[in-house]
Order: sequence, then structure tokens, then C-alpha cells
Amino acid sequence: MRVAVAGCCHGELDKIYETLALAEKRGPGPIDLLLCCGDFQAVRNEADLRCMAVPPKYRHMQTFYRYYSGEKKAPILTVFIGGNHEASNHLQELPYGGWVAPNIYYLGLAGVVKYRGVRIGGISGIFKSHDYRKGHFECPPYNSATIRSIYHVRNIEVYKLKQLKQPMDIFLSHDWPRSIYHYGNKKQLLKTKSFFRQEVENNTLGSPAASELLEHLKPTYWFSAHLHVKFAALMQHQAKDKEQTAKATKFLALDKCLPHRDFLQVIEIEHDPSAPQYLEYDIEWLTVLRATDDLINVTERPWNMPENNGLHKRWDYSATEEAMNKVLEILNHDLKVPCNFSITAACYDPTKPQAQMQLVHRINPQTTEFCAQLGITDLNIRLQKAKEEHHLCDEILLDEEEEEDSLVSTHSDLNTPSAEPSSDQASDFSASFSDVRILPASMTVSSDDTLGSPVGREGKPGEARELEDGKDLAELPLKRLSDEQEPEQRKKIKRRNQAIYAAVDDDDAA
Repeated sequence: MRVAVAGCCHGELDKIYETLALAEKRGPGPIDLLLCCGDFQAVRNEADLRCMAVPPKYRHMQTFYRYYSGEKKAPILTVFIGGNHEASNHLQELPYGGWVAPNIYYLGLAGVVKYRGVRIGGISGIFKSHDYRKGHFECPPYNSATIRSIYHVRNIEVYKLKQLKQPMDIFLSHDWPRSIYHYGNKKQLLKTKSFFRQEVENNTLGSPAASELLEHLKPTYWFSAHLHVKFAALMQHQAKDKEQTAKATKFLALDKCLPHRDFLQVIEIEHDPSAPQYLEYDIEWLTVLRATDDLINVTERPWNMPENNGLHKRWDYSATEEAMNKVLEILNHDLKVPCNFSITAACYDPTKPQAQMQLVHRINPQTTEFCAQLGITDLNIRLQKAKEEHHLCDEILLDEEEEEDSLVSTHSDLNTPSAEPSSDQASDFSASFSDVRILPASMTVSSDDTLGSPVGREGKPGEARELEDGKDLAELPLKRLSDEQEPEQRKKIKRRNQAIYAAVDDDDAA
């Protein structure tokens, strides 16, 4: 089947679907599935906009609300994960995944589904070491800290995914697995994004948690976004024993949705012709969710996952055949994801703007139904009870001039050793991913996209790039990408792409 993969969507659904329509006309056949690697921005109304971690002047309604209201319907089944620029209050309603609009499915904090026999997993958010071991304690209305920590990856989600043993076909993450740049054309990457050099040389670029998952799951394909550059790599995994065939993962990161950028890729993926042509739950994943339900934490207290160190009665939560059969019985052997989308918040009306729309912590009926059927905890109900008892959430306005976190994840407290591959293995793998740059009329370059921004000129040798203040980029020191131990006196580089946040984003600020 033909699968389209998009990088950072930034709410540009109309443009993405228009581009896919043109690709279908010029390509060998229809596209069966669209996968989006984060920064989806499922914004329904003005209240959702206030929950998106960008300064107010960069908050734009975009076009998702039209799909939410039913004015439009996604022409292709769309599955996405969350990034670091989301309507976090909306996605928080669906911690285990669900429909955000007809034909548009969110994978949840972490999740696994199947489509036409292809197993698709993903994890939402980005890695930050200072929040990694905390529970999911945030709830709307967010304050200036929780509006960012809400999308930071937690160890519980990684732990759940590491219980999986069955083969994974496709995996999605927003930030890159750490060290993946050693398995592709690193020279070209640093030529395009020279400010990555220090992090690459220090092996701190990307997510150590995602790197753990890559090593454990060994999926056939891994797709990411976040760093706003197209990059392909081929990682050859080591076989556990001589009798096993070594697996390989084809990695591809894509750019953001802008004219003349590599934000979209169409790939042919083998599928089971006899498998149903609708989205299905994954039985192993559902079984792991049931087994790990007691590990749910909705406090800010850091904690470690159970391990075989003599301190825990149980540390293996992988799915047994007996447990999976029990879940099948609970579901009456019907794994079809129900089409039970419902509108839970008022939809944006361009004729009646409501800038002061109230923020409400909602319980989504999809999550209620899913948890009741599977017998697991609804995180939001647990959070509401904690909020009533401890008054955890206080609304604080997000300052327009607030300093933002750094582009690439902080130094981790995880040990993720990695070895650089041979030069043969790290050869340019990008040739296997052809460019998709068919642009609809609505994707013409505007002055906002190029004026005072290096975006439209990245990677062109011999061409000077300037910041907004007119200073040549070459005259400035390389931008520090890690947010740890940053000297207070260091000068902050101004934001650069005024059209869609920035060409070079902070990790927690696009």
C-alpha cells in the first residue's frame, strides 16, 4: 500500500491534503494512509490556541477546526502523534488515543494500532531529562511551566513500549532518536544545519528515550520530524544470536510544511491483502496497557520504573498468550477501532471570535468508553480528583516575551551507549527516499516565508544568510542547542522565521 509521511504539520491540513491530491494524480495510484510526525496542532477554538506553547503572536487558527466541525472531512485516513506545538488540552482528552475529527486519529501519549496488517506505533512529545521520571500531573488551565512540561515524554510510556515483543513495522516519534545521525550522510546534515555540529560531536542531539526504543523495537521504518530537515539513515541492528537474521531500520526525518521544503514522502509498504481496510487496535498493546495500569502516576514526584534489581515484586509486564486471549474475550474478538468521534468543545467561528473563551479540563467520551471496556484508569478522572484534593492547577498567563527551552533535548541522565557504524553503513541512504515537491497553488511562497529568514535559502553554498538584525550568520558563534549549564551572560539569538515560528526552533518553542 502507498503510505504518505509528513513532518511537522503546523496545522496546515488543507495544504497537505492538496499536495497529496496532486501526488495521486501524477503518481501510480491512490494514497492509502497519511502518517504525521507531530506538531499537528488540532486547534478547535481560541481556548485551544492558548494551550499551545508558542508566544501569542505566533498563534494562528489554521484549518483543523473545519475538519473538527464537519465542514470538511479528511480525504485520507490520517494517523498522527503529538509534538511540542500542540493544542495540549485537546490531546490530553485522549491519553490512550482516539479520533480528533472524522478520519483523523491520534495515537495518544504512546500507542500501537494496525492498518491493513501493518503495525504502527508511536510516542508523542519530546524528551527533557528533568521531566522524564515524573508522572502525568499537568492539567488545564496550564501555567507557564506546565504548558511546556505537558508534552515532555515520560518514562512510563517508554516502559510500556519496551514490553512489546512482536515485530513493529512503522514507528513514529517527533524528536529523533539520539545517535541516528551516525547512520546517514552526517556530512550533508551538518552542511545544511551547521549549528547541529556541537551536539552531534558530543552525541547529545536527539532523544535518548527514543534511542532506547529504536534499539528495543527495531522497526522496519522509523519516521521523525522536529529538526526541520530531511535526513535519511539506515541502522543495522545486531542479531541476539547467530541463528537470527539481523534486522535493519530505515529512518527518515522530514521538514515542516512550507513551500519548497521536503515535508512529505510517499512510500510503498508491504501489507496483508486479506487484512481489513480499517484501523484496528493492537492486541499486544492493549494487554500491556491493562498490565501496567497500576503503574499510573499523576503526581510531580519523580520515580523509576520497576526493574529486576531485587526491589520490585514484578518487573516484566509483557503480554502473555493467556492475557492476550483474555483481552480478546473482553472485546468479543472485535479489534476494530470504533468510529465514535464526538465534538467535546465549541468550534471556532470566524464571524464570532471569542478571545476569552474559558479553559475547561474535559473528560472525553471516547476515553471513558475505552477505559471502561478495557478496565483501565482514565488519567483525566484521576487528575481531576487530585486537583480537587490538592488544588494542583493554577492558571498563569503565558508571557509573550518568555524565554523558551532549547532546540535539542537536554543532556540525559540515561545511559545510552552507541557506536558509530562503518563508513559503508553510514553512506548516503537518502537516495532511497525520492523527493515529493509537488506544490498546490496555495503553497506559493509569500514574503512572510522568506523575508528576513534563512529558511528559503538553507543549504545553498556560497550564499550569505542574515538574521533579522542584519548580522551575517557566519559572524555569530554557533547556537547552543542544549539547555543545561548555559552561562547567564550568553547572548540569546533572536527568533528567525517569523512566518512559522522559526527555521531553527527551540525544543520547546518551534
